[in-house]
Amino acid sequence: MAPRVLRKCGFFAALLLPAFALPADAPGAKASVWVDPATAPAEIRPLAAKSLLLDIVRSGGHYVAVGARGDVLLSDDGQAWRQIEVPTRATFTAVTAIDTQVWAVGHDGMILHSTDAGEHWRVQRKDPWQAADAGGDPTKGAPLLDVLFLDERRGFAIGAYSLALQTADGGETWNPMIVAAKSADAGGGDDDTGDSSAKRADDSKQTFSAAELKVGQEATPHLNAIARTGSGALFIVAERGSAFRSRDNGATWKRLQLPYDGSMFGVLGYEGDHVLAFGLRGHAFESMDLGDHWTLVTTGTELSLMGGAATADGGAVIAGANGVVLVRNKAGAPLRSFVDQSAGIIATVLPLEKGPAVLLAGENGISRFEAK
Repeated sequence: MAPRVLRKCGFFAALLLPAFALPADAPGAKASVWVDPATAPAEIRPLAAKSLLLDIVRSGGHYVAVGARGDVLLSDDGQAWRQIEVPTRATFTAVTAIDTQVWAVGHDGMILHSTDAGEHWRVQRKDPWQAADAGGDPTKGAPLLDVLFLDERRGFAIGAYSLALQTADGGETWNPMIVAAKSADAGGGDDDTGDSSAKRADDSKQTFSAAELKVGQEATPHLNAIARTGSGALFIVAERGSAFRSRDNGATWKRLQLPYDGSMFGVLGYEGDHVLAFGLRGHAFESMDLGDHWTLVTTGTELSLMGGAATADGGAVIAGANGVVLVRNKAGAPLRSFVDQSAGIIATVLPLEKGPAVLLAGENGISRFEAK
């Protein structure tokens, strides 16, 4: 797989390549055997809560966090964490829950399921890349980057090279779902009906190499995040400003283009058709009509934004590189900027069940944050 797809977002590319075995001639290395992360059980590590973690969800009265090397941790209060044994060492990029049913997705096309709020897990799907796959289907072994369930039966998982899956039986079977248009049209594909009159984002400092522009021409952009709105619509954000929406529970999708050609790493769904997308270089956009029209949201930062959470009244907490945390209390309010010096690159945000504090997770593990 090309290194650029091994990510929740590009900033984690290097961090998501753990060395399970060093070459025998490497300085200080001992003779070792390569361990396949897709089939090897995760190691119980005392500092797992301070290691790379990429998503958190609440289930069954406690919190479930997932991350690199198959790490899965549980906590009752968001402060004390214990690691759970799971049957894979593949990196997990996202987790979701419906009551005590929990699904985690990640590298090697891995999907794990728990029926008891994360205490025990079993593999529902895996699709590791093999040397024999070289030059074939680009989705073979592709990482899954996000997961969303509508109820205990219906769910979606999305990832690199437009890999999109759906299930109608709680994940017992996962079937391919066509989302991206099979066209190399840089304007957004065969379905592009985005507002062509929308003013493009002012990004005079932005430059892209010829190679990057070629990436933008791909017919199968990486699908980074999925959310559901109050109207029941589904919305996916992807590479190079592309986005996709469905008003029929994923049966059909329409391709859109945001007023910015950079990648969006996260999307929040609110009441009605209200969505808030954010991503590369601090760009964020908001739409009240599921992507027909967009408004630029001023973030005051050029740091990339990776994760966020919707709060009451259209509020949001969004976080990203260098510990940046952006907070607004309600829709339309300006974003206030904070920095968590100890957090490093932040991948995800989850409001605590009680009080105004949130949990942050990223390259330095889990921390607690409260805007003052």
